[in-house]
Amino acid sequence: MSGPAGTADLVVASNRGPFSLVAEPDGSLRPRPAGGGLAPSLAAALSNTPGATWVTAALSEADRRGAAAGSIASGQAGLSLRLVALEPEVLAAAYDVVANAVLWFVYHGLFDAPRRPVFDDEWLRAWEGFRLYNRAFADVVATVAADGGVALVNDYHLPLVGAMLAADRPDLRTVHFSHTPFASVEELAMLPHAAARELLEGMAGFGACGFHSARWERAFRRCAAEAGSPQPETFVAPLGPDLARLQEVAASPECSARRSSLQERLGGRQLLLRNDRIELSKNLLRGLRAFDLLLAERPQWRGAVVHLVRAYASREALPEYLAYRSEVEHLAAVVNERWSKGGYEPVVVDVDDDFPSTVAALGSYDVLLVNPVRDGMNLVAKEGPALNERDGMLVLSEQAGAYDELASEAFGVHAFDVSQTSQAIHEALSLDGTARSERASRLRALAVAHPPAEWLDRLLSHARRPAMAPPPAGRRGS
Repeated sequence: MSGPAGTADLVVASNRGPFSLVAEPDGSLRPRPAGGGLAPSLAAALSNTPGATWVTAALSEADRRGAAAGSIASGQAGLSLRLVALEPEVLAAAYDVVANAVLWFVYHGLFDAPRRPVFDDEWLRAWEGFRLYNRAFADVVATVAADGGVALVNDYHLPLVGAMLAADRPDLRTVHFSHTPFASVEELAMLPHAAARELLEGMAGFGACGFHSARWERAFRRCAAEAGSPQPETFVAPLGPDLARLQEVAASPECSARRSSLQERLGGRQLLLRNDRIELSKNLLRGLRAFDLLLAERPQWRGAVVHLVRAYASREALPEYLAYRSEVEHLAAVVNERWSKGGYEPVVVDVDDDFPSTVAALGSYDVLLVNPVRDGMNLVAKEGPALNERDGMLVLSEQAGAYDELASEAFGVHAFDVSQTSQAIHEALSLDGTARSERASRLRALAVAHPPAEWLDRLLSHARRPAMAPPPAGRRGS
């Protein structure tokens, strides 16, 4: 791509951004903040960074209208939005077929190898769509970025952008940050050789690549070394919650109403909470089995603790996710049938994606269960301790990136060990008195140790021009 540079000194790119556009009755477009997740926290960190532009995919009809209009003020001082218009078939190929149905599975170790993956001509065409998707983002970033500007590119959707920008805009200082885990050598080898090589060479086109945990950084470097791919500079940057934003929601009338409703529903019982998408990597089924085992082996908890499973729908275009939701709901019903008595319902599954309800629950739990099969970090494991008002304990999988920071105060569990998880829940529920309050205080301090503004500063400190000459953009290997 050629042409004059833009005016944005800092460009942030991600598949989903901190805002979506809403069409008003008069036809105007209004940015609406996203409810939860990572992007809103990062947008808040950009509030003191004038001249920043966030590049994200146009997903709705209003978004597509906004893409045609060019840069749009976000309503947040100094931050503009730029939406990337994509053909529906390109977006579906890149997002559904490649990113979610393959790369997510590879990075989280989710494939059932005797059955999946299967790479055929249809998938290779989808990879072409993935390349076009990355090309569209690279073109927009190259258009809006100022001479010598910084581009911070996020996540597994956009790994090819690095080599493209290195070829198109070698003046830019670039960083890629992975919010997911990175695959082992054996897992990445499940991809076709050409795709794996293009992915690694795309990431090598960035000036630096960052990860939430040293273990994911090591995994990336091992994959690159095994493939003989150039290696960019790498770094580790943990991320904590946007505490001010969470506290603002917690103080709202909506959250207060949700909190009162939750306490009425609990009826004085202790609360075992999980808050996740219905996502294969989140390990909901083993969590339910651990709770079932707790009630079976420790009768004192029957009628004394409620397991609230806040699990909103995710990726239901993929059959695996529809089947998984059905399994979760069925297992919850089985546990309830086994242990319900006298108005006591041990498991409550809430699929309502309502942020005030989430914040109310995080402030009210006695034990928070976060037991992913694998997670790049897991922000909920930090948001919970940051918000909780009941000296709540954390049961945390060793496979969450956040475990590296919280291990000393969390009840660590093996992701696949249901018996150990059940035991950890029992110990967390049972801890009381000074030991509990002191442990909760230490956990809270660890959880808020790396606010989004600090994380952003660390990324900016690593932004640099790539040291390697990029391969031809869009190259396909044999």
